[in-house]
Amino acid sequence: MKVVVLAGGLSHEREVSLHSGRRVAQALKSAGLDVIESDVTATLVDTLKSIDDPVVFPTLHGGVGEDGGLQQALKLLGVPYVGSRPSVCRRAFNKAIAGPLVSEAGLTTPRSAVLPHDMFTELGAGHLVKALAEYIGFPMMVKPVRSGSSLGATRVDKLSELPQAMVGAFAYGDVNIVEEYVEGTEVAVSVLELDGQLQALPAVQIDPVSGFYDYTARYTAGETKFTTPADISDAAAQAVAELALSAHRILGLRDLSRTDAIIRPDGTPVFIEINSAPGMTETSLMPMAVEAAGLDFGEVCARLVKQAAARGRD
Repeated sequence: MKVVVLAGGLSHEREVSLHSGRRVAQALKSAGLDVIESDVTATLVDTLKSIDDPVVFPTLHGGVGEDGGLQQALKLLGVPYVGSRPSVCRRAFNKAIAGPLVSEAGLTTPRSAVLPHDMFTELGAGHLVKALAEYIGFPMMVKPVRSGSSLGATRVDKLSELPQAMVGAFAYGDVNIVEEYVEGTEVAVSVLELDGQLQALPAVQIDPVSGFYDYTARYTAGETKFTTPADISDAAAQAVAELALSAHRILGLRDLSRTDAIIRPDGTPVFIEINSAPGMTETSLMPMAVEAAGLDFGEVCARLVKQAAARGRD
C-alpha cells in the first residue's frame, strides 16, 4: 500500500497545508508506511493512476480541501481517502449550514445572522449594519461562511467598526456570518473514529497573547498559550467532549474532526464551528490532543489510512 499525502492547493491556507502535509508524511513514514507527497496539480490524476492501490491522506485546508470538491474527485477516481464524504465536507465547511444543523439538534450556538454580499449592497449597507447591531449586539464576530484559520474574521466592538469588518470578510467569499461574541474559555476538541468507535480527545485550551485567535496566533510559535488538557472543571470537560461527539455525529463526519467551542463561565459549552480536515502543523491542536491522550501520532495516522483502505471508494 502506498499513501499519497496531498498538501498545498491554491487556497489562502496553502502554506498551512504544506506544513500539515509534511508533518503527516513524516508521521506515516515513522509508522513504516510507503509515502508520496504531492500537491494538487494537473499531474495528480496521472500520479494516482500510476500507483497500485493508492490511499490518499488529504491535508488541504480551506476551499477545495474542505468543501468536498477534492473528496468528490477522489471518489470518482475510485481512490480511497481519509476523511468525510463529499456532501458531509460541504455542510461542515459552510458555517451558515453547520451551525443551524447542530442548533436544531439541540446544541448551544451563538445568535447569528447570515448575509450575502448582494443583499448587503442592494438593500443598503447602512440599514443592515444598524439592524445587525440591534439583533446581535456588541461585541460581535464577523466571518466569511466558507473559510478557515480565522481568515477574514474580525471582532467588532462598536457600530463604526462593522462596515469595514463586513468588507474584510467579503474579501474571502460572497457570504458573511455575523455572530454574538461569546465570552468564556476557548477550547478545541478533536474526535477520532477508529474501528467504528468514536473518541473525544482531551480539550485543548487556547489563550492567545493578543486576545484573539487569528491567523498569526494560530501559526506563530509563542503567540498563543495552549493547555492540554484544558484548565476547566471535570463537568465542563465532559460537556464539551459530548458537544464535539454530538456535532461529529449530527453532521455525519468520518475518521476525524475538530470542534471549536467556547465554555461560558457557567460551564455551558457553545459550538462555534467544526473542521473536517484539522490542521496538523507543529502548532495545530489535533496533534496536541493526540499526544495528551497518550497516543502516538504516527500510529493514529497509519490506522486512519488502513481504515480508509479497508472501506475502499465509499
